[in-house]
Amino acid sequence: MSTSDEVDQNIEMWKMKRLIKSLAAARGNGTSMISLILPPRSQLAQTTGMLANEYGTASNIKSRVNRLSVLSAITSAQQRLKLYTRVPPNGLVVYCGTIVTEEGKEKKINIDFEPFKPINTSLYLCDNKFHVEPLAELLQMDSRFGFIVLDGNGCLYGAVCGSTREVLNSFTVELPKKHGRGGQSAQRFGRIREEKRHHYIRKVAEGAVQFFITNDKANVVGLILAGSAEFKNDLQKSDLFDPRLAAKVVATVDVSYGGENGFNQAINLSQEHLSNVKIVQEKRLIGAYFDEIAQDTGKVVYGIDETLKALDAGAVEKLIVWENLDVSRIVLRASDGSEVERFLSPAQEKDRTNFRDKATGAEMEVVSKELMLEWLAEVYSQRGATLEFITDNSSEGAQFVRGFGGIGGTLRWQVDMAQLGGDGAGDDDDLYYDEDDDENGDNFDNYF
Repeated sequence: MSTSDEVDQNIEMWKMKRLIKSLAAARGNGTSMISLILPPRSQLAQTTGMLANEYGTASNIKSRVNRLSVLSAITSAQQRLKLYTRVPPNGLVVYCGTIVTEEGKEKKINIDFEPFKPINTSLYLCDNKFHVEPLAELLQMDSRFGFIVLDGNGCLYGAVCGSTREVLNSFTVELPKKHGRGGQSAQRFGRIREEKRHHYIRKVAEGAVQFFITNDKANVVGLILAGSAEFKNDLQKSDLFDPRLAAKVVATVDVSYGGENGFNQAINLSQEHLSNVKIVQEKRLIGAYFDEIAQDTGKVVYGIDETLKALDAGAVEKLIVWENLDVSRIVLRASDGSEVERFLSPAQEKDRTNFRDKATGAEMEVVSKELMLEWLAEVYSQRGATLEFITDNSSEGAQFVRGFGGIGGTLRWQVDMAQLGGDGAGDDDDLYYDEDDDENGDNFDNYF
């Protein structure tokens, strides 16, 4: 079970991913979008002086429209810095500028925040887009493990980092079999066989340096050697294997296959060594969820309707949600002043019947709208649940998204859903997420 600190960091990472996605998609007219990143212990006075100089330089821009946009962005950045007496412990990130929406309208964006991890990049750029690369690097700071899967048919190099599984390269090989007949020819064939095995190990070792050594240092925290024969042990013992990588070997595992199937099997067999890698945590989480279903314990729930009913009843122990679930929580007000909440996908929002009062048929007023995931991130602890974000990068995660709508949970006790009432999602059986609804992308207003 995740600790509260781990859960909080997972939520912060999810918020950061959505923010990065929105900022990266934004575009403006001219160079009117400022990206400003200050690492810890930076001097605000120095940055303020730099912005003052930039303001003076920007005053000489010939294009009136571009000049006014740039000056406005610099002024906004200066105002944001005035909110701080010093740079926060993890650094400071500021994005200011005017973007062009999908409708062709201009919209001002002013964001400042302290990242959830220390950011060691210093950046100031004025461009027609926001530069989010340093923020993306914060999300790649999970432990990265390398895999070498080799057998008599070939070799595969792979890496696992966070929830990402990546095949770096692979190649095949044809090695001669043992020769048991022919007198002296058997010895000759034996020498040829050993020579080709030696060349194969050399090629594998050279490839390992190419993919797992960067700037004379290992770019992985651990290395797993996998295979169905003795090649993995021969590689580890060989003088051809780079000592910097030999020191990183944390496990050797026997797999039944080569190639990608062997890679997947090696990940599963190396779970104790990859305990901090998100993809393994995700496999374990969803695997336990599927086990509850297989055992028919009645202590699982899935779909928006039933999950939120159980959450309101305080029965959900672990709330499992796909990080890209595109469903909005919309609060509606009827003519009598009563309010209901509905959870709608983008396609369902286009159907105005979802905004009507079921009793009178009259269209209700939209009081508020927010992304359901952001709402859950705020209220999950009040319902006594633990919130777990998952991806669809693993086969288990993809199955959960496709088969269960991307939302579900494990329960503390069995719940009879027929006895649970409630407005909003509980009233509508058709308000389940459909992955086809995600084609419209994200609503920019959800993040600012």
